[in-house]
Amino acid sequence: MAKKTTPKKTTDTKGAPGKAAPARSARRLAVEDILDRILTLEIVRVTERAAVAAARLRGRGNEKAADQAAVDAMRRELNRLPIAGTVVIGEGERDEAPMLYIGEKVGTGEGPRVDIALDPLEGTTICAKDLPNSLAVIAMAESGSLLNAPDVYMDKIAIGPGYPRGLVALDKSPADNIRALAKAKGVPVNEITACVLDRPRHASLIEELRDIGAGIRLIGDGDIAGVIHTTDSRATGIDIYLGIGGAPEGVLAAAALRCIGGQMQGRLVLDTEEKRARARKMGIEEPNRVYNMEELASGDVFFSATGVTDGNLLSGVHFGRELITTETIVMRSSTGTVRRIRAEHKNLDKFA
Repeated sequence: MAKKTTPKKTTDTKGAPGKAAPARSARRLAVEDILDRILTLEIVRVTERAAVAAARLRGRGNEKAADQAAVDAMRRELNRLPIAGTVVIGEGERDEAPMLYIGEKVGTGEGPRVDIALDPLEGTTICAKDLPNSLAVIAMAESGSLLNAPDVYMDKIAIGPGYPRGLVALDKSPADNIRALAKAKGVPVNEITACVLDRPRHASLIEELRDIGAGIRLIGDGDIAGVIHTTDSRATGIDIYLGIGGAPEGVLAAAALRCIGGQMQGRLVLDTEEKRARARKMGIEEPNRVYNMEELASGDVFFSATGVTDGNLLSGVHFGRELITTETIVMRSSTGTVRRIRAEHKNLDKFA
């Protein structure tokens, strides 16, 4: 005789026995399932393809060719994904960029609506010269979560996690920010190192930092990596990022910090009427507004970066006779999960 079983009681959301818990809509579950699947491993494939395409042109001295190869590869991979994606930070605006321009729709169109910020080849000059820290980078978030900004410059300041909120700010002088950081860290000013892009526009910033005795790490390109390096100053030797770089890189760096932790502020450099008009078309009405990290990249953010050249953050692409190896860091803000993925690609035809 079969053993008699007693049906399990279910509990509703108020704890009343005997009622089944109300199921969320199938559509909501489907969206969450797709987001979870796509924005973890699937975006890794996107940056891997772009990195490998660019790496084939490392050291060739042709920045445009390397960038175009990365753009083409990233676009092909994005358009395979079941998403309704909009590029809000891309290679430029439509009239200036034939592919992956701001406003371009990517994906199959079937799936969740997502904002996409990308830099298929962060550090084009670095790649062309085969120098450290060139990356393929992408961030995704729910629609309306990433700042939609024109392709202009952005003034930035960033530090890693573990400090009081508001410790540093763009409206403070560089010297005051360095002193505040040194005090919070419990070290003298001469033990603080700032990462700054090596550009003529930063001459006065560099002079001010040196006048107070701070160290400076000058970089030729790659300020996404520069910002991320502040999150592990013990390993990188970089405590703070300061200066003006690209706005696209600023949004991508903010997306990364949302996942790892840290603080960042950015202010668009809209110093001509033409730039202000472009910004207004994208809904930006306050040209001098200072954006904090959460305003640059809000909601549940996914971030992926694959190394193109070897660097402090990631190993670059390595080509073997039968294998291509890549290293990627992929992160999610809602969970704080950081994964490092070292992949061996045996099907070389996929990367031809």
